[in-house]
Amino acid sequence: MKTLNKIPTSKIQRASKLVTTGAKVGVNYLKYYGDKLTKSETEAKDRLNKNNAKDIYDSLKQLKGSALKVAQMLSMEKSIMPQAYVEKFSLAQFSVPPLSAPLVHKTFKKYFGKSPDEIFDTFNLNSVNAASIGQVHYAELDSKKLAVKIQYPGVADSISTDLAMVKPIAIKMFNIKGKDSDKYFNEVENKLIEETNYLLEIKQSKAMVAACKHIPNLKFPEYYEKLSSERIITMDWMVGEHLSEFTARNTDKELANKIGQALWDFYMYQMHVLRIVHADPHPGNFLISKEAELIALDFGCIKEIPNNFYVPYFELAKPEIINNPVLFSQKMQELEILKEDDSKEETKFFSALFYEMLSLFTKPFHNETFDFSDPVFFNKIAELGEKYSKNIELRKMNGNRGSKHFIYINRTFFGLYNLMFDLKPKNIKINNYLLL
Repeated sequence: MKTLNKIPTSKIQRASKLVTTGAKVGVNYLKYYGDKLTKSETEAKDRLNKNNAKDIYDSLKQLKGSALKVAQMLSMEKSIMPQAYVEKFSLAQFSVPPLSAPLVHKTFKKYFGKSPDEIFDTFNLNSVNAASIGQVHYAELDSKKLAVKIQYPGVADSISTDLAMVKPIAIKMFNIKGKDSDKYFNEVENKLIEETNYLLEIKQSKAMVAACKHIPNLKFPEYYEKLSSERIITMDWMVGEHLSEFTARNTDKELANKIGQALWDFYMYQMHVLRIVHADPHPGNFLISKEAELIALDFGCIKEIPNNFYVPYFELAKPEIINNPVLFSQKMQELEILKEDDSKEETKFFSALFYEMLSLFTKPFHNETFDFSDPVFFNKIAELGEKYSKNIELRKMNGNRGSKHFIYINRTFFGLYNLMFDLKPKNIKINNYLLL
């Protein structure tokens, strides 16, 4: 794979890159209008989406950082984004051009005052994995195999600039309106700033390992503070198969149940016991060991769940709450979905919308066990997403709804559900975390 010798870091450089991409997208639309004369609307739109997804992704992978991280987040929104975007943006999880060897060498010199070969017995200057914010290298020290994650130069300093450029796109895509919409962008910005603080990540990682190491069939790497800095993290080299590769070939139902239960227990224990959660559940953050254990990696994105959000959020998973109009409305107001100044039309519309959504999304919590291999359940989720993405009435209304905490908690559940569907476990014990 081609390596990068430099990354655009200034506001002008990064903005110029996106302007160039915008011009390419404009050309793609001209082609689209031409295609409509000779092709069906579906064929023309599919080609437009594929061309735009390629050009936008090619631009973002050069920028890296928060711009690419947003693409990674959007790739998990399978019910919102066109398939062409999901397929292309999902590459941001573990397939982007790595930094060149000279740039890696320069980064070590900056933060340790030494080159990698002066610190480790062995260090591979070629990256083994490159993602949105950093890339991973293989190293050895005192016969111990290590993974060294290096953050891309300028990533932390360009977060605000990148989000300012992405904001207009997000506002249009998610129909965000209203004077208090900044709370959502501030939430994302604060989390991205935390993700670039590798000293914080080490602290969070060690705390998560200590709190969850007792969960059966779950493994974590050990983290080494003396070999880490604010932009470099050193941890154990974990041997395993990427979760996406495992799910693509696995036909063993018992194995799927074993790993699926470990994944579900891990997240339910975080949600309900720790009240903090690893809010980045994409396949690139999990491996499957030869012993069929789930290996969890990368705890840069940790979301705390405040009690005033946790209580109404999970109470809405109870049928007796959802099906009681008074209690349902009360919880909707506590979660900032319904507002005091809503018109009767808005109250009726959003009450019906969220009732339909929650009745479906919370189904796994209505029984002692759940079959995550059931295609009917996931097809209904996809159909519901498509239904409301095309809803003209919804587009007329203010999409700026819900607590800021929804962003990462919903992202966590969408990601978890997608991983569970990929694994296809048939008999998951929903409340097993209570026994751990």
